[in-house]
Amino acid sequence: MREVDVNEIIKNIKEMCIEANHFLSKDMKEVYDAAAVEEESPLGRQILGQLQENLQIAGEDMIPICQDTGMAVVFVKVGQEVHITGGGLTDAVNEGVRQGYVDGYLRKSVVKDPIYRENTKDNTPAVIHYDIVPGDKVEITVAPKGFGSENMSRVFMLKPADGIEGVKEAILTAVKDAGPNACPPMVVGVGIGGTFEKCAFLAKKALTRNLHEKPEKEYVRNLEEEMLEKINRLGIGPGGLGGTKTALAVNIETYPTHIAGLPVAVNICCHVNRHVTRTI
Repeated sequence: MREVDVNEIIKNIKEMCIEANHFLSKDMKEVYDAAAVEEESPLGRQILGQLQENLQIAGEDMIPICQDTGMAVVFVKVGQEVHITGGGLTDAVNEGVRQGYVDGYLRKSVVKDPIYRENTKDNTPAVIHYDIVPGDKVEITVAPKGFGSENMSRVFMLKPADGIEGVKEAILTAVKDAGPNACPPMVVGVGIGGTFEKCAFLAKKALTRNLHEKPEKEYVRNLEEEMLEKINRLGIGPGGLGGTKTALAVNIETYPTHIAGLPVAVNICCHVNRHVTRTI
């Protein structure tokens, strides 16, 4: 049994919150830079160039990429041979978020109650997803999620007869409805299968997948490519002002489902798609 002290969890999550809000992940930067070259619209290229300049300033001067530094979404894979010592794991995750947002001078955007709206003043609590896995490591992904794009997300409870064409229509509907509100060029996370809440989780998790990694299932790979092409033909473009780069990527995750259902969730993220992963 390997012991991991909560202070190690706190330290890493603090650093990850700050890192995610100032720097793009390597795969995101590569895809983004390619889009800036490939964009066919002059105005679209200008906007992408301005966003690239913003990213450079953010990294050099340690100014957040975006004023909306998001609600912290944290995915934690805990090896079943790990013993967390020194306190509770959930408390440690939230303390790491608190320190990251307070000490990193990141905007605090979380309210205690969805109706009474009093700010917690430290961006906690985080939304935490746990997964118990084999091994003696703890893998943590911190994904701050801004609500300009989060508000554009959708869940569709399709009928099995709707099939893959129904899935395609659902994805396109969500993107069309989002339009400029999701700060395109966007990354589109899609979850197919499971239940109402599982497909939403899959869509959120899909956003953290390396954009260069392809799904094992051939039909999913083909669907990602087809939907990216169709989305980029919508003409929404960078900043919603027209162009050929409405989306940088479409990431799709699937899960077994009930014979009577075909749940589909679309979780859209803005052009920075912030996330950082570390293994302890």
